[in-house]
Amino acid sequence: MHKVAIDGSMSRIKENMARVKNKVIVMSNKGGVGKSSVAVSFAALLSGKGFRVGLLDIDIHGPSIAKMTGREGVNPVSDGKAIEPVPVRDNLVMLSMGSLIKEGATPVIWRGPMKLNVLKQFLADVNWGDLDYLIIDAPPGTGDEPLSICQLLPGLAGGVVVTTGQDVALLDSKKAVNFLKQLGVRVLGIVENMTDFPCPHCGGHVNLFKAGGGERAAASLDVPFLGRIPFDPDMVEAGDKGLLFVETKKDSPAAKALAAAIEKAVKGLETR
Repeated sequence: MHKVAIDGSMSRIKENMARVKNKVIVMSNKGGVGKSSVAVSFAALLSGKGFRVGLLDIDIHGPSIAKMTGREGVNPVSDGKAIEPVPVRDNLVMLSMGSLIKEGATPVIWRGPMKLNVLKQFLADVNWGDLDYLIIDAPPGTGDEPLSICQLLPGLAGGVVVTTGQDVALLDSKKAVNFLKQLGVRVLGIVENMTDFPCPHCGGHVNLFKAGGGERAAASLDVPFLGRIPFDPDMVEAGDKGLLFVETKKDSPAAKALAAAIEKAVKGLETR
């Protein structure tokens, strides 16, 4: 397995990250499962409870957190030594490659070493301050970014794996769980996202990607199941408009399911 090289940034990372109580990575091994929506929702819910929360987007090539939090095009402030994360609202700040590139359609064409240097800077040179939670939104897969973060942060509190109910996604979720276990990161649980869709015409429910598979995968892997999140078109709309869905639609079934999922994850952190 690739090891992260030790250099002068490691001491800065250790010092800076010592001010963060709980560092949690949200990941999946397959794209398109709504992982970033879950990460944003978790961060918003925790900050809404009065916790100090940072949201870090480590998807270098496909960052989405800046847009989903309504901060696309808002550049972080720097004094030449430290970078200030972008405020989203009270108790919530974020940083993403989408905050650093001038045009949203500009591709980031980098190899591994360049990505590693940026990840180190995100951890060492960003003034996150004293946080209760740092929610880290990883790109799909078990490659450079999630591997580097897990190795750079030995104090990582845990990981949440997001999946859908279809067989392909469930197979990939098992890979993500085993990735975390192999790296010694506690698996806080599996979230099964976009489980069903309430028909606006008949009032019935349609399973878009099957249902129940996430719970079965959690049971077979002996990790917690954090719950099923129903598909809600308003969540898609909120992300496109940079609104926090769990606040704008807090009484919806999806928002309530997300709130229940983060409660279970937090309890898992408390019992570690």
